[in-house]
Amino acid sequence: MHDEAPFADAAATRAQPPAEHQTPAERHSAAERHTPVLLDRCLDLLQPGIDAAREAGRTPWVIDATLGMGGHTHEILARNLDTHVIGIDRDTNALAMATERLAEYGDRLVTCHTTYENIDTALETAGIDAVDGILFDLGVSSYQLDERERGFAYSYDAPLDMRMDTTSTLTAADVVNTYTHQQLTRVLKAYGEERHARRIIDAILRTRETQPFTTTGQLAQFIIDVYPRGTKGGHPAKRTFQALRVEVNDELAVLEAALPAALDAVATGGRIVVMSYQSLEDRLVKYAFAEATTSSAPAGLPVEPEEHKAQYRLVTRGNEKPTPQEVEENSRAAAARLRAVERTREPLSRHHYSDRFSQRTRRNS
Repeated sequence: MHDEAPFADAAATRAQPPAEHQTPAERHSAAERHTPVLLDRCLDLLQPGIDAAREAGRTPWVIDATLGMGGHTHEILARNLDTHVIGIDRDTNALAMATERLAEYGDRLVTCHTTYENIDTALETAGIDAVDGILFDLGVSSYQLDERERGFAYSYDAPLDMRMDTTSTLTAADVVNTYTHQQLTRVLKAYGEERHARRIIDAILRTRETQPFTTTGQLAQFIIDVYPRGTKGGHPAKRTFQALRVEVNDELAVLEAALPAALDAVATGGRIVVMSYQSLEDRLVKYAFAEATTSSAPAGLPVEPEEHKAQYRLVTRGNEKPTPQEVEENSRAAAARLRAVERTREPLSRHHYSDRFSQRTRRNS
């Protein structure tokens, strides 16, 4: 998954028919060409959890919380012939493509059309209570970026859509054309960290009265025109497009709910691996992992109560970044940040972290 629209690939993307109009062979070929980000490192991090399940006499189960085109799942299944994967994705087109690509693995793959905070639903679908690994590859997928009619990229003209789940209703055009000044300010500042949010929003509100925004190219050029000249930091539309996408898909709220659900779903010895592509996501992951790997006991207690002991340990030091060679081989890996934890203790209750995080949220609200 990724967070920025491609530039060099725009011409090639225009030459490809939309996924729903491609033949099975064309869809399979597109999936085969896709290079998963940090593939070997992710699998190396997940492998100890799979091995722990084997040693305990269990069938290993892994959740690919962002199945996409199935690249990571394909390698998990190919390298571990006894392992089953639950593939979650909110994008029905991606699910269809991945299911087709991974058909050779039969019932070792279980797919779920949902957002990844619904891990309990995925477990129920598979008929299991816990898994031995969970992989999150956050952001927008290569498949979604390369489907120009989805409207995720600012590098070419397409409908202003940005829905990861095309069965949902809210689009980026709805946000731009109907949100109030206050609502747009929240979106651009909170989700895009856009320093020039007020300037952009004031111009949008003036313009949309007579000319609604309907395409990505129209909005991208509009932002270029109103952006302060000489501003550094990449394409002027980058942060606005990120903010709109996060709003349309409720990405941060979904992730915030998914992380404690994931912490609750992993068996002892299992691991959670998360790749993020922007600082807002990485902060949430860092916070959740810090909570899981730190004692919650009040200061000054002579003995640490069992219920306050950390149930996880950090596997990565900070957030790992791709090597220059990995970026050279796959330019979309450049923004990736990787974190991982391992469960070291038996869970205290089925929803320990979900309850703990929700209580903290209520106290802070």
